[in-house]
Amino acid sequence: MRRGETLEERVPDMEATVEDYFGPITDTTEYKGSDLHVVEKPDNPVFKRIVAGTVSYSGKKDRLGVEFEETDPSELGPDELSAAGDAVDAKNDFLLEATGRDAKSRRDSMKRSVEDDAPDVN
Repeated sequence: MRRGETLEERVPDMEATVEDYFGPITDTTEYKGSDLHVVEKPDNPVFKRIVAGTVSYSGKKDRLGVEFEETDPSELGPDELSAAGDAVDAKNDFLLEATGRDAKSRRDSMKRSVEDDAPDVN
C-alpha cells in the first residue's frame, strides 16, 4: 500500500471482497489475534483452500493476511487446467485491490526485502 493508505480504505468490506473473488466463506481462523476468513471450497478448482483477511497490529497499520492453498498442477485434469489462468487472475486482482500493487511491483518489493536482509560478505 502507498504511504498513508490503509487496508480499510482499500477494502472496506473484506468478507464480501473475499466471497466475490473466491466463493462462500465457510469458517474463520485466528491469526495473531485477528479472525481471518476461510473458503474451504473455492469456486475455482485450482484452489484447495483460501484464508484471507485483515490482521491488526497494535500501533501499526492493519495488514493483509492471505494464504492460497493450490492443487499441484500434475493432479489437475484438462478442465481444471483451463481454470488455472482464471485462478492466477483472481489471485492477482484480489491482491491488487487490497494492496494497490500489481504482481510486478510486489515481486520487486520482495526482491528488495531479500537483498536488504542478505548478510554482507565483504
